[in-house]
Amino acid sequence: MQKKAIILLSGGLDSATILEIAKKDGYECHALSFSYGQKHEVELEYAKKIANTQNVASHNIAKIDVKIFNNSSLTDNIAVPKNQDLESAGQQIPNTYVPARNNLFLSYALSLAESIGAYDIFIGVNAVDYSGYPDCRPEFIKAFENTANLATKAGVENNKFKIQTPLIFLSKKEIIEAGFKLGLDYSNTHSCYDPIVKDKEIYSCGECDSCQLRLKGFSEAKKIDKIQYLPK
Repeated sequence: MQKKAIILLSGGLDSATILEIAKKDGYECHALSFSYGQKHEVELEYAKKIANTQNVASHNIAKIDVKIFNNSSLTDNIAVPKNQDLESAGQQIPNTYVPARNNLFLSYALSLAESIGAYDIFIGVNAVDYSGYPDCRPEFIKAFENTANLATKAGVENNKFKIQTPLIFLSKKEIIEAGFKLGLDYSNTHSCYDPIVKDKEIYSCGECDSCQLRLKGFSEAKKIDKIQYLPK
């Protein structure tokens, strides 16, 4: 019987890559995305595209009340930081941090996983090119995995859950290179925290941390990023 896996699919570059990795590893993939009032909710349209083009077994979009997430520039009336020095990324937690978001997302994924008999959950967290988020660290992932196996019927009955983080120690350059080797079309992905919709076209700002990391990764990998950025 084919193994099942839950894939946390944001619509971004990293989540598209982990989906393709899981498929290559032989998993039947069930994608899970979230609508939580994020400013970049256009990412969900890209998540749908990825789910369709990469032929997932199912794709669910869970809706979370935005009122849960306060004091984040991704969900609140706070400006998204632009043109920051990437060399200092990770030295402090930026205001794009959404309170305990990955903890909540993984809890949803765990519930779905147990309900369909999936014991692997893939999440595209990264501890190298990341913006200082505490819920992207290996220590957090290990702690959540331990909790998952203590808090579930499946775990108690020795059907152990594994939180799969294939990108956690890769640079953005290495992630992009891996995706190209897998034949991924990154034009179907979205990374921008503060996108602009103009004449029904979606433009990435090119200036937020996420855009800068993406652009840096493509440049270092010597690949062309085919998404649209707002003209300077």
